[in-house]
Amino acid sequence: MNNTGETYRIIISGGGTGGHIYPAIAIAKAWNEKYPESEVLFVGAEGKMEMQKVPEAGYKIEGLKIAGLKRKLTLENLSFPFKLLDSLQKAKKLIKNFDPHLVVGVGGYASGPVLFAAQRKGLPTLIQEQNSYAGLTNKLLAKNANAICVAYPDMDRYFPGDKIKYTGNPVRKDILSIEDKKAMALSHFGLDPKAPVILSIGGSLGARTLNQALLHTMADFESKGYQVLWQTGKFYYEKTIAQVKASAVKGIYPLEFIKDMDLAYAAADIVISRSGALSVSELSLVGKPVIFIPSPNVAEDHQTKNAMAYVSQKAALILKDGEAIEQLGPMVHSLLTDQAKRNELSMAIKKLAKPEAAKDIVKVMEELIQ
Repeated sequence: MNNTGETYRIIISGGGTGGHIYPAIAIAKAWNEKYPESEVLFVGAEGKMEMQKVPEAGYKIEGLKIAGLKRKLTLENLSFPFKLLDSLQKAKKLIKNFDPHLVVGVGGYASGPVLFAAQRKGLPTLIQEQNSYAGLTNKLLAKNANAICVAYPDMDRYFPGDKIKYTGNPVRKDILSIEDKKAMALSHFGLDPKAPVILSIGGSLGARTLNQALLHTMADFESKGYQVLWQTGKFYYEKTIAQVKASAVKGIYPLEFIKDMDLAYAAADIVISRSGALSVSELSLVGKPVIFIPSPNVAEDHQTKNAMAYVSQKAALILKDGEAIEQLGPMVHSLLTDQAKRNELSMAIKKLAKPEAAKDIVKVMEELIQ
């Protein structure tokens, strides 16, 4: 296929969390770079964050009433069959009216009805699975999908091997070139160029355990001359900043949210992070030594599985959530005093990076349309 003004109609469905939405937007942008005349329509779940994030990125989105089943028996669960039927009807209508050349599902509630309706109509469908552990919706839809783009090796445990394309997760472009930004980054955050920098990121809402572990160890870090660049998340910011001020420790920099992530990564000597699929993909491109503290509050414990896929390749360290408060300090200190270990982790994690993920997914889309 070539980009001589060809126009294609693409539906991208799914969402629910940033982990689904940001890859979806990256795929849309990569497609539009090659085929600027194309129409891309998103389909999300009403009330979920994609209904805000997708229009902000400049794309149209339609919402379905679909919601997930709660683990407990609730009134919401009783309404589930009705929401599902309503969503299937609307998905069928959207597909009839928009008449797409291809439908892409990125996981999350909305991708189910849309891919199902597209498959029933015999349209080509592509699944993009971000995690090392396949979600239920994607597993159910995989047998009738034409291709499945994955971010981890060994995904034939969940999907038909002949349909798998190992493309990686699309991540934001600005973090691809951080090598020469260190001096600028240190001055941007007001950091001391002579002292090691620990970067802690727990997602935009924050991760309670990471925050508690850092509060527990910050005096120790100060005494060792370490600096901490710390994204607390909006839920924990006020409380954290009050505690940091009250303790009068130096070199600890709590921020509610770090907008310039490329600079934060460039400044860091080591990174402490949750292991959501996108964080893991992003950190492999960054190539810094990482300590993953997987969130225990996610479906099927998939953050532990994501982290272990890297730990098994000697590309990261892992610390259990329940042990983080006591163990984080010693683990950070042992890593910051062992240059050889840091180099080894950096080299190994870079080998797992997939910088061209969005373009590679576009190639698979092209093959399916042909």
